Amino acid sequence: MIDAIAYKFQTGTQWVHLPERYGNWRGVYNRLRMWAIDGTWERVFTALVAQADADEDLAWTVSGDSTIVRAHQHAAGARKKGPRPANLATTPSAGPAAD
Repeated sequence: MIDAIAYKFQTGTQWVHLPERYGNWRGVYNRLRMWAIDGTWERVFTALVAQADADEDLAWTVSGDSTIVRAHQHAAGARKKGPRPANLATTPSAGPAAD
């Protein structure tokens, strides 16, 4: 079961394309969801971190780049709250300038 879940996330494949050697994909998916809901994954992670810390084998390296980090839609220069700035009067390029 763990190998099936690891395979899915390592390859990025869809659940329905999980190799047959791992069994029915619905069973793997349902087990993953049950373990997430009941806190099993959190307990496993906590135990692994505690063991690594006790063995003094814990070193964190965190990296992020633009292929995995997405900005919020408003981070790309969206208009801020408040009144809109007034547009300056424009003159058609072919017409005479108004005084």
